[in-house]
Amino acid sequence: MDPVLEVVGLVKQYGPMRALDGVSLRIEAGEIFALLGPNGAGKTTLIGAACGTVRKTSGKISLFGIDLDHDSITPRYRVGLVPQEVNFDPFFTVRESLLIQQGYFGQKPDAARIDELLAALSLTAKADAQTRALSGGMKRRLLIAKALVHRPKLVFLDEPTAGVDVELRRDLWNYVRKLKAEGTTVVLTTHYLEEAQELADRVGVIDRGRLLLLEEKHALMQRLGHKQLVVRFASKVSALPPGVVGTLSEDQQQLEFTERAGTQSSAQVLTALFAAGLPVADVAMQPAKLEDIMLRVLKGEVGP
Repeated sequence: MDPVLEVVGLVKQYGPMRALDGVSLRIEAGEIFALLGPNGAGKTTLIGAACGTVRKTSGKISLFGIDLDHDSITPRYRVGLVPQEVNFDPFFTVRESLLIQQGYFGQKPDAARIDELLAALSLTAKADAQTRALSGGMKRRLLIAKALVHRPKLVFLDEPTAGVDVELRRDLWNYVRKLKAEGTTVVLTTHYLEEAQELADRVGVIDRGRLLLLEEKHALMQRLGHKQLVVRFASKVSALPPGVVGTLSEDQQQLEFTERAGTQSSAQVLTALFAAGLPVADVAMQPAKLEDIMLRVLKGEVGP
């Protein structure tokens, strides 16, 4: 089966600056792919090249197996984009904006689809309000509805929850999972790395136009993630059991242990502490974070 999106040796040059420097990747049907990196890394440029808002300098882009150099229009009817910027006419109502968007993609008016999205994104009460009267969060919801109203098979979410409240963020997470369950492919860029950790199947890290890492999320977390175990003792502990590697605090009442791939597990450490009869009073575990891994990748501390 052809990938939903395939990019080979993609270059975008702005004068002396290369916004994309030979990027290659494949995104398969039905996956949620998180493209991560700092501001100016090339994320939005890559999305723009796939969606037709940025003209590539060189390289190949294919959507649904169709080379965009041969047909740049047909496959894009199956693509939706939630941009970072608000980009709708302020004098149309919410419902009218969605109706017009269906027309842009060559579809007949579908009131049932519009009502479905209004309900899913908590916009029903605002359906007949002019878009200029919407709050920032409601405008963001409308952008998402516009990207989905024509039932795309590939959706780009470019910083979809930037500057919005926790409720919208959680609503969007649930809706992205629903899209995946229906077979829709999602490409997500976000600076909320908790969002990527929660949703993504695979992760790509890009910086200065170069793709630094591309890996399945769970494998990445297992390979590079560090879990932190903190054990508080009820009284001073003079020594740790044999085989337990960790750091005792100066007051000898707290142990810190970092679990890495290839080391003993936190469970093994706790088993040894209890078996030795040490006075464990409290246990805290900080799970591995995608944010920590990405920072290490950007600093060049780890590679693919």
